[in-house]
Amino acid sequence: MSLKHHADRLKSSSFRKLIEARAGMATVSAPGWSIDLTRHYLDVDAEAALAETAAEKNLKGAVTRLFDGDIVNTSEDRAALHWALRAGAPKSEAAQKVCSSVQTAESLASRIAGGQMVTAEGRPFTAIVHIGIGGSDFGPRLVADAFHDCRRPGLELRYCANLDPLDLDLALEGLDPATTLIVGVSKSFGTEETLYNLARARDWVQSSVNDGWGSHFVLVTASPSRATAWLGNPDGHILDLPETVGGRFSIWSAGSVACSIVLENDVMREFRQGAADMDTHVAETPMAENAAIRLALLDYWNSAFMGFGSRALLAYSRRLRLLPAYLQQLEMESNGKSVSPGGEAIDTATAPLLWGGEGTIGQHSYHQWLHQSPAIVPTEFVLAPGATDDAEGVTGLTAHALAQAEVLANGRTLEEVRAEEPELPLEIAAQKVHAGGRPSSFFHAPVLTPYRLGSLIALFEHRTYLAGVLWGVNSFDQWGVERGKTMAGRLKPALAGKDKADDPVTAALIDTLKR
Repeated sequence: MSLKHHADRLKSSSFRKLIEARAGMATVSAPGWSIDLTRHYLDVDAEAALAETAAEKNLKGAVTRLFDGDIVNTSEDRAALHWALRAGAPKSEAAQKVCSSVQTAESLASRIAGGQMVTAEGRPFTAIVHIGIGGSDFGPRLVADAFHDCRRPGLELRYCANLDPLDLDLALEGLDPATTLIVGVSKSFGTEETLYNLARARDWVQSSVNDGWGSHFVLVTASPSRATAWLGNPDGHILDLPETVGGRFSIWSAGSVACSIVLENDVMREFRQGAADMDTHVAETPMAENAAIRLALLDYWNSAFMGFGSRALLAYSRRLRLLPAYLQQLEMESNGKSVSPGGEAIDTATAPLLWGGEGTIGQHSYHQWLHQSPAIVPTEFVLAPGATDDAEGVTGLTAHALAQAEVLANGRTLEEVRAEEPELPLEIAAQKVHAGGRPSSFFHAPVLTPYRLGSLIALFEHRTYLAGVLWGVNSFDQWGVERGKTMAGRLKPALAGKDKADDPVTAALIDTLKR
């Protein structure tokens, strides 16, 4: 039977009966994590059909091609070697070169943090301002926020990504340029937002530091000649961001050097180790127990056959509050496409809208919509408290996560409402009905550590790549992003009054803005 047939069959089935039959039988273990996939529109026959699809589309072969360094980014004729950034001893020369770029960055970070590399005036740095956007911002910001309590004393870390001038103003506010290090990350070293903010930061540093001001800059890029020309100062530091590492896969790279400077020594080491162990799991684990393959198949099933157009990620963890934003770029920039590498239109839905936030906070806003709107949104619960001795708080956090997942799945019938609250008028009782039938996955780790965060992000990377294989898209290019940048460049002359926009609506908006 086709996957479509199974989807049509299961849509009309009792969700409660489906998940009761799967209870305790749909848990996958991966380094540092337990993942329960019980509450989905699946049964034995549908799971078997998905396994056949995985074999037909050779997902295990796709994993092998990735780790063998084959060309998987076909539009740019490149391998995708982000995994080599966390590998202990990669075999190929290309992967070894990628790995060495991290070692160079870590050595620089150690010298800065240890005070061996100092300001132009010979003083230790007291603040780091990280400037980047997209993958050059989301990843380092996530890690630094997750482990803010592991910062070295005497060092402050701030971020700037937005083209709005206020963003850099706030990042620099109250800092001393004479003791501030600027870290700029741009793979192409042509990203407009990053270069704008870097130029302003350069002016700010130069206003206080004369000779040797370049020592206040670390630039991370795949275009060292551009960075060298921009810097124009021999005291600056340029680190490699390899061409085979996409921006949204660069969290492991020298692009996170600010985290390595500011956080304690073991944080980034454990973070990369968790990812390396997840790589081993994905490369060696059979399909039925392989977390990345199972999750990729689930994404394919829910979007292409069940028709679910979005997915919510709810982080029941203060340390993971930035995870939904990070994963939005990873998944939607990778797989938000409708044409194959060969130029053919994809005949199914592909990557869903991914959104979410902190679990208990969202319960007081958009969870209402998740529970009682007509839309059905598969939801992922990620329960991973921070280290704490407060058992009451962790128990409450856990209870809320479990309760939300249960109510989304089971709902509440009118009969149940009336039995529990017989005094309610019928019109009020009807408003308390929950339809249920909302699928969810449940990720659990007893405590969120750098190791487990690294493992989780690597899992989502592999899941994203393998889902792209299933949908038939190239997960490693981003033509839609690049088109928007091109159009913005064309409109600048119109905004300056030197030209007129071709699009009549844009032209009218520009006239309005000028007035």
